[in-house]
Formats: sequence, C-alpha cells, structure tokens
Amino acid sequence: MLTSLYVRHFAVVEAAEVAFGPGLTVVSGETGAGKSLLVDALMLLAGARADSGMVRAGSDRAELAAEFDLVDLPAARQWLLREELDEDGGCQLRRVIRTEGSSKAWINGRPANARQLGELASLLVEIHGQHEHQALLSRSHQLALLDAYAGHDDLLMQVRDSALQWRELGARIRKLSGGEDRDQRIDMLRHELGELEKWALPEAELGELEANHRRLANAGRLAEGAAGVVELLDGDSEFALRRALGRAHAELGKLAALDDKLGPLLELLDNASIELGEAADGLGRYAQDVDLDPDRYTEVDNHLARLHELSRRHRLPMAELHDKLTALRTELAELEGAGDALEQLAAQRQQLQHDHTHAAARLSRARTMAATKLGEEVSVLMAELGMAGGLLRVELETVAGEEPDPQGRERCELLVSANPGQPPRPLRKVASGGELARISLAIEVATLGKDTVGSMIFDEVDTGIGGAVAEVVGQKLRALGGQRQVLCVTHLPQVAAQGHAHLCVIKHSDSDSTRTRIDKLDAAGRRDELARMLGGVEITRETRAHAKQMLERAQTA
Repeated sequence: MLTSLYVRHFAVVEAAEVAFGPGLTVVSGETGAGKSLLVDALMLLAGARADSGMVRAGSDRAELAAEFDLVDLPAARQWLLREELDEDGGCQLRRVIRTEGSSKAWINGRPANARQLGELASLLVEIHGQHEHQALLSRSHQLALLDAYAGHDDLLMQVRDSALQWRELGARIRKLSGGEDRDQRIDMLRHELGELEKWALPEAELGELEANHRRLANAGRLAEGAAGVVELLDGDSEFALRRALGRAHAELGKLAALDDKLGPLLELLDNASIELGEAADGLGRYAQDVDLDPDRYTEVDNHLARLHELSRRHRLPMAELHDKLTALRTELAELEGAGDALEQLAAQRQQLQHDHTHAAARLSRARTMAATKLGEEVSVLMAELGMAGGLLRVELETVAGEEPDPQGRERCELLVSANPGQPPRPLRKVASGGELARISLAIEVATLGKDTVGSMIFDEVDTGIGGAVAEVVGQKLRALGGQRQVLCVTHLPQVAAQGHAHLCVIKHSDSDSTRTRIDKLDAAGRRDELARMLGGVEITRETRAHAKQMLERAQTA
C-alpha cells in the first residue's frame, strides 16, 4: 500500500509530505484549493505525461516521491526483481519535472523510463475517475476482471498452458518439416560436422597445439639461443661462467685452508659448479633436439588457420568449437529422424488441441455464468450509487479461428446504460468521468478482494450526487477500505464522514503568492471540516452538532 507521498514546488504546493495508513482516507477542501493535487501527483508518478505548468511559479523544478509497502504485493516484488530495481523489499517512485518541460524518473534510486513507471504503478495503485488513466476501459483488463471475479484460475492456466505448448510444438514441427530447406540444412550440418570433427580440439589439446606452433615457428631462434647460452656458461672463452667459477673455487679453497669458517661457502661453490654444469648439458641437448622440421610447422600452422576460419564462421572462440559438435549432432539426428519425430510431435499437438478445446469450453461456460452474475450485481450497486435504471452487461464475443488461444475462445466487453431507456453501449464510449468513477466503484465492490492492486484512488466519484446516495457511496468506499487501501477526493460530507482518516487541503493567498498545505485532521478538526462542508462559510453550533452526529454514525455503522 501507499505509505507516504512527498511533493515540492508542485502547482500551488510549496512543500508537503503526507503519511497514509490502511483503510479509507478522504481528502476534502474548499473549491479551488487543489484537492486533486494528490491524485495528479500519483498519476505523474505512474508515468503520466509531464507538463511544465505543473511547476510552481518561481521555481525551476517540481519534485514528487511516493513510497509503498510491498508486503502484500508479490507481483510488484517480482517485477522489481525482474527489472533489477529491487531494494531490500522497499519501493520508492520519484520524479522531477523541470520548467522547460523535461522530466526524469527513478525507481528505488535508479533511473527509470515512463514504461517502467507505468508497469510498476499498475501493480501498486489503480486510479478511478479519469479516462486516460482508467484500466477499466481496456478490454483485456475487463476480461481479466471477469476471470478474477469468477475465480477460475486453474481453468485459465490449463487453457493458457495448452495453447502455448501447442504453439511451441508447431514451431518445432515447422523446423523439422522444412522441405527443401530441411534437406539443405541437413547437407550443411553434415559438412559443418565433418569440418569440426576433423579440426576442432578439446581445450587441453588446443593449448598443446598452440604451444607446438609457437615452438616450431621459433625453432631456429630457440636452437641458436640455447647454444649461445651454453657458450656463456661452459664455452672456451676465459670469461665463461664455469671457468670463472673454477677460479673462484680455487682461490676460496686456499682461504678455507686458513679459516674453517669458509668451508660451508666453499661447499656452496661446489654445488653451484655442479648445477651450472647440469644446466649447460641440458641446454646443449635442447639445442640439438629442437624440431626444425618445416613440414611439421606447415601442418600445425594449417591446422590453426582452419580453426581461426571456423571460429569466424561459427562466431565462437576456438576453445568452444569442440563443444559445438554436440549441438550440431543433436540437430542433425533430429532432422534425419524427422519422420518418426514428426509423427510423435503431431500426436502430442493433437492431444494438446483436444485438451485446449475441452478446457476452453469449460472456461466459456464458467465465464458465461460469471458474466451474468457480475452484470446483475453491478447493476444493483449502480442503482444504489445514484444511477437508478442504469445497468451493466458483460458481453462475451467468441473469437473466430480454430487455433488454440491462450486467453480462451472469447473476449469481453462491458456494456453500460447509465440512464433508463438507453440501450447498453461499450463503457469506453458512453460513460462520463463521474459516471465512470461510480461504475468503477460498483465493480470494485462487486469484485471485492478479487484483484491484487494494493491501493485504489477515487476522484470525482461523488460528482452529481447528494443526500442518501452520497451516504451509500461513502459506505461502499468504507467497506472497500476494509479490504484494501482507498483514497477518495470528495466534496460531500456524507462521503467524508465515512473515512478512517481525513486529509484537508487548505489554500492561503496574499498579495505575493498562493500556497496550499495538506493537514491530517484530528477528531475536532474532522468535525469542523464536516461542518464547513455542510454549512458553507458560516459554521453554526447546529452544523457542528450535525457533523459530530454524522461522524459518530459512520464510526458505529
């Protein structure tokens, strides 16, 4: 749920931070005070298009931020994890709008685009009352709402899984039964396998081949260099190390005869002479044994050249070419044995289509029953919400075609008649903002607890109503708030009295500027605000008593 909202230099708000709790929170205020600013801020945080006119006059930018508790929102947690935007189980949306019209957004402190904001916000909050931000107008959302109301998740999963598996098998069958393309692919695979089997090497053997190539390419230099080092160590020159070491050994032997302490050092020279001799002998043998075979070098060089060519062709490092053999052999075996495989795949696909047909038929029957029931429930609620004679009908349209569809065999359209005598028409074409808000409320009440969105925002829900109908609207919103978090902007005291919490938007103007603040009202503040909403500018003792009575009745209902 929404836990806090922060706005700074936004419209007429200089700075405000509001904490939210569970249940129904109502927002009231005088006309023009900016009651809908909270809704506007949430819309912008949900990815709505920004306008530089939203920046407070005299400021260079507006800042908005909202925090959400995701304990009961697994879908939002999974989305954040998938997008790599998760942060210790928390969720913060932030957006900055500049006067030149540009804007930037962040999710949990990391840059985000409008798509990401919209996708995440759709899992966090649902805003009712404005056409451009109302998911209820989407036919796909209407179908999902009907399915959620019916509660047939298992049937939906059967229909979706069988259709997706059917499509996957179709792709495999097309690949295996490619006609001339298949024959060409088999020829190509055989050719590629022949090349790789001849030239590709396991990683260890490849390393040995590269080492041999280096050695053969530098054989002359290696032999000449080794012989030169032998000459330095044990050559005929008086400056050869072995001769110099012999002279040093003789001189130190004379000194050791005079002082026994030099004996160990003389032994070290003895050892050095032995090791130097072994090194010289080993280098001499190496110089004689270096492979100077040009034919062997040509063979190894050609092998590496072919490996480089195959590496470029297959777009793989040389060390991975040998592993490619397994994948190519598997594909070739599938293509060469396509006859048997195609029969098996065709049989599996036919069974999946049979399963899908039966599951989709059961889903259609369940949807038909749920559509009738949902339409009746919402129509009754519409009458209670001041739309007497109005009705909602859930129309199911069969999808043409025999191919299994992951969504089933029908699509959904909500048809509404807001007034008696009018034929039902698509909701997206006929409902005004206020009507749409009340229809949305009726649907939310009918499907109470079925959706997964944590917070619902109602704006203009009480437009054009009053009296007893307004009280019913407030009661329905309060009942909805018992299941999930609800925020309602209202100008009716009957609705405001039903809130579990009450925010008041207050505007102050002077000769220099206009400022708006948002106060959380205590019990006395709520009574006075309801009295203002009941009596206007002049608040009497009677209106205060009436306001107190309304609050007491709402709290005990």
